[in-house]
Formats: sequence, structure tokens, C-alpha cells
Amino acid sequence: MTDPFDYIEMKIPAKAEYVGVIRLTVSGIASRMGFTYEAIDDLKIAVSEAITNAVQHAYKKEEEGEVVVGFALYQNRLEVMVADSGKSFDMKKAREKIGPYENGSQAKFLREGGLGLYLIESLMDEVKIHHHEGVTVFMAKYLEGEQVESDAETIST
Repeated sequence: MTDPFDYIEMKIPAKAEYVGVIRLTVSGIASRMGFTYEAIDDLKIAVSEAITNAVQHAYKKEEEGEVVVGFALYQNRLEVMVADSGKSFDMKKAREKIGPYENGSQAKFLREGGLGLYLIESLMDEVKIHHHEGVTVFMAKYLEGEQVESDAETIST
């Protein structure tokens, strides 16, 4: 059984000028949840990278695409999903379909000096990517100390 969560979903045009709107949103959500300033900055950068990738690569120049961003607020973590197909998703079902990222298999994410996905992976606690009718990037950031405790429980049992 998973712990209860609040869910927020936003749909933005696939245009660079809307990345800042999501940065402000993730900052507000993470602040409300009690993340540190450093963790909030990490979240803003990682989410911005995922959205920027969708804006730059998901749609042709003449297409009017959309990017859907979902935020699942748990007691111990924030999960963020960025989908460039423009379709809403059921957070639980979408997360179940997403497999782990396999190093080297996502070359198109490594744009502008190869830092896009690398940056996301280094800033977030979990990263998964799903290719089906577009690309969905799943990211999770735990509140400080939470992941260490859960890992310790797993190791000790």
C-alpha cells in the first residue's frame, strides 16, 4: 500500500517561455513540503531540463505541442512526471509502466553538451524514462534523510 498523496497536474504549450511557470510552481510546492533551498534548486533545474528537452525535441517547429507536468506530493518525497505527448496521465499507472533508465539508451536526451539527462540524474533521487506516444520522464526527490532511512531498513532486513 502506498502512502496518500496530493496530485497537481499542469499542461503548458511546448514553448520555452513557459518553462519559468513550471519552475515557479515546483519551487512553491517543494517549499510548502519543507525541502531545503538546495533541494528546491535541484528540483527546479531537473524539472526545467526535462521540460526544455520536450520543448526542443518533441515537436516539429510548426506543431503546436503541449507538455504535461504532474506533481505527486507524498509525505516523504515529491514525484514529478513530464510528458511531451500532451496527454494527461494517471500518476500511479504511468509510474508502473516506466522502467529504469539504462545508461546509453537515451542519446537524444543528451543535448547541448550532453548534460541534460546527466544533470537530471545527478540532481534527483530516482529517474525513469518511458517512450510510448512521446516521452515521459519520471523523477523523484526525497525529503532530506528519508531515502537514507528507507535504504537502511532494506539493508538491515
